[in-house]
Amino acid sequence: MEFLTGLFGRFDKKLGICGAALIGICAIQAPASAQAAYGSYVGVGPAFGLSSGDGDGSRVSAVVAGRYKFLRAPISLRAQAFIGSGTAIVPTVSYDYPLNWQTDIYIGAGASIPLGGDTVLGNRTSFAIQPGIDYALPNSNVVVFGNAVIAFDGYKNGGTAATLQGGVGLRF
Repeated sequence: MEFLTGLFGRFDKKLGICGAALIGICAIQAPASAQAAYGSYVGVGPAFGLSSGDGDGSRVSAVVAGRYKFLRAPISLRAQAFIGSGTAIVPTVSYDYPLNWQTDIYIGAGASIPLGGDTVLGNRTSFAIQPGIDYALPNSNVVVFGNAVIAFDGYKNGGTAATLQGGVGLRF
């Protein structure tokens, strides 16, 4: 019996030391945090104008979107080209906030620049904001994106222009 008491006594000491070491390691371990959806992308999709400065209702056009992500900062350069009855480009700089490993939400600021004709973002160069979301499909290079662009004073006769768009892109 004395042999078993000695064996279990040594086992309890070793178990206690291992438990204390494990607790110590866990106590100094840094918490995990989500990382922004990785990578830059180029994508295409539809855009739906939500306003009209000349009273003819909303318009539909195609959007070509691009994002260049800075890897060490939560900042991206973005550009969108709206192609329809008129053409407009919207370059923005965005602040990206990761929700989880695949999803970023962001808010960007830039300019809406019509290049010809009436566009889904009006007919006048103006300041624009761009809230949106990017979702990177797991185990692929595909990104699904959606955003809005609000062009303040985007019409020559006054008024704010707004559009919603979404699409699919390829990361690089």
